[in-house]
Amino acid sequence: MAETPPEPKRRNKTLSVADVLSGALDPVLKKRGFATRDIITHWRAIAPRPYDATTMPDKLAWPRQAAHSHEGAVLYLRCAPGQALFAQHDAPNIAAAINRYFGYVLVSEVRLSAEPFTPGSGAKAQKRPQPSQSDIAKVGAAIEKVEDDDLREALRVLGLALSGRSDRNSK
Repeated sequence: MAETPPEPKRRNKTLSVADVLSGALDPVLKKRGFATRDIITHWRAIAPRPYDATTMPDKLAWPRQAAHSHEGAVLYLRCAPGQALFAQHDAPNIAAAINRYFGYVLVSEVRLSAEPFTPGSGAKAQKRPQPSQSDIAKVGAAIEKVEDDDLREALRVLGLALSGRSDRNSK
């Protein structure tokens, strides 16, 4: 009887970005006191409102005799400007929400980090440049024979948006 050789491992499988980066992020997170990424990745579900959008975990500081005590860690939070006082006042509620999420006393105290946190810093609104008079004239000439008013207006908006886009690309 001939044994069939084992099937070779696939190298062209799809991986999520989180799976690919986990190997690179885990050592950095361990230096910050996080055993796993759960508290960071699920922060919006863990933290009570409005702290889910205005704060972010920075690090966990564990007590020196963590093996012998049942104390939780100190969680340092980064706060959005103007939110530090509110977060400090509600620190016991934030700690309770974290402990409720994990089902054990993970955090005994919440303190504020010196590092700032800017919520939504990646989403910056871009200013759209005003179309030039020549662009308005070109688009107007191209759509003047369209009889339907709604269609003409939609084409005008589209034409002006595309003309501004082609101007940016040519610069």
